[in-house]
Amino acid sequence: MIDVDGLLAEVAGQVGLDDYGDATFRDGLDVLWYSGTTEADLNEIGLLALEGQVRMYLANRLRVYEWHRTHPALADSPVVAPLVLVGMPRSGTTALSHLLAADPDNRSLLAWEANESIPPPTTATYHDDPRFVAARAAPSAVELINPGFKAIHHDEPDDAMECTVLHAQHFQSLLFPTTFNVPSYDEWILSSDWRGAVEHHRLVLQVLQSECPGRWQLKSPQYGLLLDDVLATYPDARLVVTHRDPVKIAASTFSLLRSLTGTFSDVDHTDYIIEHWPATLSALIDRAMDARDRIGEDAFFDVAYADVVRDPVAVVGTIYERFGIEWNAEKEAYFRRFHAANPQHKYGTHTYSLAEVGVDRAPLDARFARYYERYDVPPEEA
Repeated sequence: MIDVDGLLAEVAGQVGLDDYGDATFRDGLDVLWYSGTTEADLNEIGLLALEGQVRMYLANRLRVYEWHRTHPALADSPVVAPLVLVGMPRSGTTALSHLLAADPDNRSLLAWEANESIPPPTTATYHDDPRFVAARAAPSAVELINPGFKAIHHDEPDDAMECTVLHAQHFQSLLFPTTFNVPSYDEWILSSDWRGAVEHHRLVLQVLQSECPGRWQLKSPQYGLLLDDVLATYPDARLVVTHRDPVKIAASTFSLLRSLTGTFSDVDHTDYIIEHWPATLSALIDRAMDARDRIGEDAFFDVAYADVVRDPVAVVGTIYERFGIEWNAEKEAYFRRFHAANPQHKYGTHTYSLAEVGVDRAPLDARFARYYERYDVPPEEA
């Protein structure tokens, strides 16, 4: 099988460029490739998916760095006051992000432009861009292989994408452990320095906003690991933190991971998932709390998952009011029409429990005790 050096040479030859930028991307790529090809028990589809992702991210990385080299003024273009959803996975961030993307005043990151950023889209032709048209027409590979996953998580081509996809172009992203069972990579990512990934994220946003500007609304649960770096890079960011019972989050996460990693492997990795992922979830929670202690609360706004479920449009209103973004009756009516057309469980209901994977609640309650005490989040049946 091809090695990392071979991949880099092949992609560079196909693209016609050879500057991959900040060399620290190799730190994550090397361990990801090792873990994915030796530990993940990938089936044929899984190996093709891993290699395809790596090649796509490398190609976009080359083109982004070349675009910056030939457009040096981009380096000084600020990403102004992004609205960033940083809550835990399975806590309503996707629903909120999709709703915020419906606001024409917001600039959301869509999958097609994140993965194929050059040339940058333009405001005039954004919705007719051939890359966007192709994305709308293309079937979802995961949906074709695993139709049931759509009820767990689904992004239409018009929906906002997680920032994990941009961090993945620096090969430092929870996107990979969510898709593949990669133990060595899991261990590396929780001890890694995020500055290179955050800087790549900024470079891509500078490119994408250059011809299609707007107020960025961004989202990624993994931001809990890197809040200091986010605010160092975007000092005027407005951070929205969604809150939900972390034990319920764990149960939902176990189910998502079993379904998604099972798409790309014929081996049941349940034992590893329930052993490893509570540590990842607690790292997301504890590091976020530690960062808030250092940073202070001025940049943050907390939102309850129960409120997102009950009335997400009202939640958007409170977010806008908190951060001084225009909110009026006309805008509220627009959001309510959009939400009515895109209700919760539109693609089915996700059912799961701790019992189905043989996990007791008590150890998880103990693991997340500090979070419960700080935020008084009501427990949910898990």
